[in-house]
Amino acid sequence: MTARVLIIAGSDSGGGAGIQADIKAVTMLGGHAMTAITAITAQNTLGVQGVHAIPTEMVVAQIDSVASDIGVDAVKIGMIGSAETAAAVAERLTRPDLAEAAVVFDPVMIATSGSVLADAATIAAFRALLNRAMVATPNLLELEALGGEEAVLAHGCSLLVKGGHAEGETVIDRLYETGEGEVARWEAPRIDTKHSHGTGCTLASAIATGLAQGMPLEPAIARSRDFVRLSLLDAPGLGSGHGPMGQQAVRNDGLFTGPALNQITLSATDYAASVAFYKQLGLTQIVDSPDNGYARFEATNGVTLSIHVGDGVAGGATAYLESGALDAWVAYLARRGVQFEQMPKDEEWGWREARLSDPAGNRLCLYQAGEYRRYPPWRL
Repeated sequence: MTARVLIIAGSDSGGGAGIQADIKAVTMLGGHAMTAITAITAQNTLGVQGVHAIPTEMVVAQIDSVASDIGVDAVKIGMIGSAETAAAVAERLTRPDLAEAAVVFDPVMIATSGSVLADAATIAAFRALLNRAMVATPNLLELEALGGEEAVLAHGCSLLVKGGHAEGETVIDRLYETGEGEVARWEAPRIDTKHSHGTGCTLASAIATGLAQGMPLEPAIARSRDFVRLSLLDAPGLGSGHGPMGQQAVRNDGLFTGPALNQITLSATDYAASVAFYKQLGLTQIVDSPDNGYARFEATNGVTLSIHVGDGVAGGATAYLESGALDAWVAYLARRGVQFEQMPKDEEWGWREARLSDPAGNRLCLYQAGEYRRYPPWRL
């Protein structure tokens, strides 16, 4: 059954954050997005020019409407609009028809442009929402406004502290559980871009989609982080300020357990002739390494094809099957008698690979690459 995700948040007329970013994330990850809009904003990449709060009773009416007919597996809460709406939403989420839905609370207070989206009374009312949430996803400034890690964890929800606002070239996100402290962390190089409007909305909605699909919290967060990073790398560069991300361009790279046929390497004898041939077919060259006799091309759906000049391992064809859970997949196959020539191993180019041959001797590579498949450090 399609995962049903109810988004309770404000609308961004510029399409970068809020309801618009939420719908993109839920849809691209395979869920069905429903909405209860809490506020309408006049907004673009330069800032927020106006905010019109939706009356509390209308927000609740939207929730009632979708819950009574379609049903809800998970709820994502973003910009809430007012203290009155925060209290009403918190109460509505405790009723039997929504009591089992996983709730992801992104305590939106300040837009990427710096515009304030929640007053002191609304922030104080967030406590009721924290009591109902499975996980809260504040950035560092929002966490400080909420009173810090211990204050949030006291409400009994998990806490994902996002490190995007911290200094340094590495972004570190930490997951905390009540009574256990830090239970997981994720580190990745900072992506240098001003087109990051909607990162928090996208992350929270992606997590909610994973939970609605039955994923445990940690894998849901891991997949969501990959989705956000690919969205940043795929940003279309719109607007003069903090532009929108590129959720619509994210394919299935590393966002699934697999297997998926996403890459094949073919032998070549003449590097220049092969490169010209595949360009002529309409593929986009994304890696050009003539000294290694290696080039990679990308189709419009994100699938890649490589050519490699050489003998032995470098020659012939190799099919690549991708998985977001390589080690578990290989362990499952090995227990059932599949023979591997190479068990999962981290390669110098950033992929993790296992290798084997099929009964006819054709070479196969099972791999996990995440964002590095589409955006390796050497990409053109």
